[in-house]
Amino acid sequence: METASERTFLFIDRNLDPVLSLKLDLIQTLAIAAVVFYCGVLLKTKIPILERLNIPSAVVGGLIFAGLMLLTRDRYLNVEFDAATQPLFMVVFFTTIGMGASLPLLKRGGAQVLIFLIISTLFCFLQNFLGMGIAKLFGVNALLGVLAGSVTLVGGPATALAFAPLFKDAGVVGADTLGLTAATFGIVCGGIVGGPVGTWLIKRHHQERSGPSSGKSAAEICQPDKITIQVDREDSSLMVSIIVAAIAMGLGSIVSKYFQSLGWTLPAYIGAMLVASVLRNLDDAHGWFKIDHSAMTLIGTISLNIFLVVALMNLRLWELLHLAIPLFAILVAQVFVVALFAATLSYRFMGKDYESAVMASGFIGFVLGTTANAVANMKTLVGKFGPAPRAFLVVPIVGAFFIDFTNALIITLFLNWLG
Repeated sequence: METASERTFLFIDRNLDPVLSLKLDLIQTLAIAAVVFYCGVLLKTKIPILERLNIPSAVVGGLIFAGLMLLTRDRYLNVEFDAATQPLFMVVFFTTIGMGASLPLLKRGGAQVLIFLIISTLFCFLQNFLGMGIAKLFGVNALLGVLAGSVTLVGGPATALAFAPLFKDAGVVGADTLGLTAATFGIVCGGIVGGPVGTWLIKRHHQERSGPSSGKSAAEICQPDKITIQVDREDSSLMVSIIVAAIAMGLGSIVSKYFQSLGWTLPAYIGAMLVASVLRNLDDAHGWFKIDHSAMTLIGTISLNIFLVVALMNLRLWELLHLAIPLFAILVAQVFVVALFAATLSYRFMGKDYESAVMASGFIGFVLGTTANAVANMKTLVGKFGPAPRAFLVVPIVGAFFIDFTNALIITLFLNWLG
């Protein structure tokens, strides 16, 4: 006779096809997620190209694990994970994104930051319309084109997985798997294409500068690497940041429910992200909350990694096959258009000089992949051709803080239009 714990943890299929089935609880799921994440970390240290392309460790480990689950499914082992923490950590991560939407920061960046943000935001629309057009040519749901547009390319893996349930509800089967595939493809291409396009622009217009520079100090303005935590204090910067984030999430849930009562389709984190941006700007103006932005970044990074790994462990890769060709066609077209846009309009609007060529390389990095891709692309160029301090201020501010905010609103608009 089976005990209650056996019924919740382990089920063995005793039919003619002896496939072992495991149902893991929350703690066991998180334990495996930790191992999967660390495997991704180790693989990046052993395989240099993964580090150069800035593919997140969570994505590396998670995709390999998902592939193993595909190979064993219905043959040797079926595993069901408890993904109850996934929505929580998703909301935490995007709350920290909202905390980065600072109007004073936007002003300090000057007119070029605003111009670059406008260009990047408009490009989100271009990505989505391009994807929709190609999806219709293949006779598939137009929302697949949006999913393979700004959702996954500008948004990256986190945005892809956050919006996947809404795309599933709107009729895109396997939205999480398709989204992660598109996001990973974009990260790889963003790391490969950005450098050559920037190099071509610099050489074509004879804009080389003397004296190589890593650009590290400028990048660190927006990408802090270190944080000091007073672990023996109850009012440490980390604790205060957690409290402020929790308040934003609580108030944000009310805002989200209000929007949903109006019939709007939107992910759960939108309200929290909006409230977080309000709290951030109140703190900038009055210093009421004393938000430590490095601590907030740490909270967001931890939450993102847990969210990504758990989501990847639950991928259903077998749902991807019937849409593989349309998805590939959309992504190839997206890469071509991004490169063309960066080499022409982005380069021209940002000043047609050496700095704008470096920014074009960064633009490709984050509209196809991540801000890390953008910074890596630009570091490669300035290491060879000379410093570009303005580029290292403009691109990380837009890519790390503001584009995720505007992109989420654009995706919500398309979902409510097409869904």
